[in-house]
Amino acid sequence: MKFSNVIIAMASLILVGFILDSLLMVAFGSLSASSTSDTLAFVIAVLVASLIVGYVFALHIQEESRIKATGTIVVLSAFTLLILFAIVIANGFAYPWFRDSLNSMFNRTTWTDYDLSAYAALAVSVQVIIGLVISFIGVYIGSMIKKPSAKTKE
Repeated sequence: MKFSNVIIAMASLILVGFILDSLLMVAFGSLSASSTSDTLAFVIAVLVASLIVGYVFALHIQEESRIKATGTIVVLSAFTLLILFAIVIANGFAYPWFRDSLNSMFNRTTWTDYDLSAYAALAVSVQVIIGLVISFIGVYIGSMIKKPSAKTKE
């Protein structure tokens, strides 16, 4: 699989995942600070997006080792998402929303700014790990669904 195809697959995975996650968050009514519906929307969006990307790029993935191509797409996507999450957490406009949502979930009167940033880093790390596992499974299964046709075998 050429590197340009990996980059396009990675960008497609992230873009489709963000669109699906946004739609599912609205559908689940999770614009309130409910972490269960946010997590469910995230898991479903990552799984569906990775199945779509695996299916669309199946012929490119099947050119070489399926595990290596899938792993490359997923690791690059996770690295890009980690950078995007870090930018969002460091964003001064997102900080008050994040602080208020934590205040509604926990009694954090004794939390310092360091505790808040440590919690944010932990939350991002857990989401990236969950996203890695689910997207690897989704891209792998999605690439197995589409079988090569007789024309592509020649």
